[in-house]
Amino acid sequence: MQRKFAIIFRLTTHLHHTMEDTLINAEVLKGGEFLIRESSPEHVFIPEILTEEQAMVKQMATDFLNNEIVPNRARIEKQEPGLSVALLEKAGELGLLGAHMPAQYGGTELDTNTNTVIADVLGPCGSFSTSIAAHTGIGMLPILYFGTEAQKEKYLPKLISGETKAAYCLTEPGSGSDALNAKTRADLSADGSHYLLNGQKMWITNAGFADMFIVFAKIGGEKFTGFIVDRNTPGITLGEEEDKLGIKGSSTRQVFFENAKVPAENVLGEIGKGHLIAFNALNIGRYKLGVMCIGGNKEVINMAVRYANERVQFGQPIGSFGAIQYKLAEMAIRNFAAESAGYRTSQLMQDKKSEAASEGKSFGQAMLEAAEEYAIECSILKVIGSEATDYCVDENVQIHGGIGFSEEYPAARAYRDSRINRIYEGTNEINRMLMVDQLFKRALKGQLDIVGPAWAVQKELASMPSFEKTEGEYAEEHKAIADFRKIILMVAGGAAKMQMDGKLNMKEEQELLMNCADMLIDLFTAESMLLRVQKLAGIQKEIPQEVYDAMLQVYFHDATARMGKNATDALVSFAEGDLLKTFLMGVKRFLKYPPVNVKEKRRLVADVLRKANGWCFS
Repeated sequence: MQRKFAIIFRLTTHLHHTMEDTLINAEVLKGGEFLIRESSPEHVFIPEILTEEQAMVKQMATDFLNNEIVPNRARIEKQEPGLSVALLEKAGELGLLGAHMPAQYGGTELDTNTNTVIADVLGPCGSFSTSIAAHTGIGMLPILYFGTEAQKEKYLPKLISGETKAAYCLTEPGSGSDALNAKTRADLSADGSHYLLNGQKMWITNAGFADMFIVFAKIGGEKFTGFIVDRNTPGITLGEEEDKLGIKGSSTRQVFFENAKVPAENVLGEIGKGHLIAFNALNIGRYKLGVMCIGGNKEVINMAVRYANERVQFGQPIGSFGAIQYKLAEMAIRNFAAESAGYRTSQLMQDKKSEAASEGKSFGQAMLEAAEEYAIECSILKVIGSEATDYCVDENVQIHGGIGFSEEYPAARAYRDSRINRIYEGTNEINRMLMVDQLFKRALKGQLDIVGPAWAVQKELASMPSFEKTEGEYAEEHKAIADFRKIILMVAGGAAKMQMDGKLNMKEEQELLMNCADMLIDLFTAESMLLRVQKLAGIQKEIPQEVYDAMLQVYFHDATARMGKNATDALVSFAEGDLLKTFLMGVKRFLKYPPVNVKEKRRLVADVLRKANGWCFS
């Protein structure tokens, strides 16, 4: 196993430097800039095109899944003592825990795209997905991002090897989404040598076996600050394992601190700046969660397709019925769309990392800047990945019928496990509002010019419409993307003007913010899907291009309808009279995607799935 790790390290180190060299000169799309600027297919990463090294790492992660996780799922679900610990240590031996970590601390320093592939493969790990994600993400990244050199040297090598297991203590009984309202406090000793921590944390993943906690507390009851706290610190006690709806195999406990003595040198980052640690760690967490949801969806689709092929009713497999074909196709389309957005985001972050590295930034600092830059995209991916999962697991149970409701079959476990995805790493509602908030903040800081494009849309509304016909490959889709942008800019610009005039307070209009967020999601996802399908058109592949085109057209058909509804709902919530009439005319004017025979398109997709007997698109 150690030899395999060494080979992977050698190959992937080469891959890392190769990618850095090739991407440094690329113009990097800024976070949120997809609202005002087009991208091209050559600037996106897609799972169908992997380097030899990426394929090798993918196979290694797949072997770990099939050999270590799948055979032990029942034992994991029962939280067999020591099993998750042993599995984390095996993952460490393979280099999977340190794939995103610098070589100087024992990591393999893989590029973002290769790490995305790993997260995708490990998505079907069920409860263990939560354990490994908490360890490698919110458990390790705060130290990499904000730790002193001494803290990094002390903790990261053992976290990377799996010798030390990590947990992240943020949530409290009275502060969930409102994390900064924490009551846990830290008081400095008279001699300044240590802090005494007192408080309670809850819903702490890996708490039952963690050796180290990232803990947030208010110094003197005021300054929100991060700490590295060793498990063997006197004054730390654990609650019982939570009896959860799903992810039953992951350890989740409360953690209590009663005069827990933490050395002053274990303060993480700047005093009073703990929010920077919490929020930036969550950005990557949201991104990874979205990708792991995508990987998990593939397994669920496999279950659904195989059962639909095997189950015979009325003398034929149920997969031959249109109602079932609709479900199979829709599961695949939603996951293909989310996957396209996820892998596109991966490339954006890789480009930003390369840019930062070319400026002399450290590996960790480059990662941090990439996470900060694409906070909007990370939130989008978390939402669409988790909501695609909920659709897939629900329809999988429906396709299985009665046995899908039985705990003897994996459909039930997948259904239960999925529900948490819309809650942790920030609820989907919080993430939706964050998207819009971040967009306006970037605009106010001058990082993103949406005023000019919004004004251009207003002028277009006052002019005669163009009757030019679209021409060229995927012309209708490109026009639809341009029109989606106009719709969002029209709505957001109109709302911003009302706020400037004192007629609207956006902070009190959460329904409006949700509408805008859903439009942003559809824009980013639709364009990601279009770029991927265009790139696929230029390569040899087993699945005919018309199948990818079918998925694309169905998504655009449905996205156009959603865009119209969200825009209309938003506009009628703040505009009235002639202004409202003008805006509603704009909605009709900008949403002209041609009708699609979605029945036949979905049947085509379902037919490919049934012949392949499962997911076959990446």
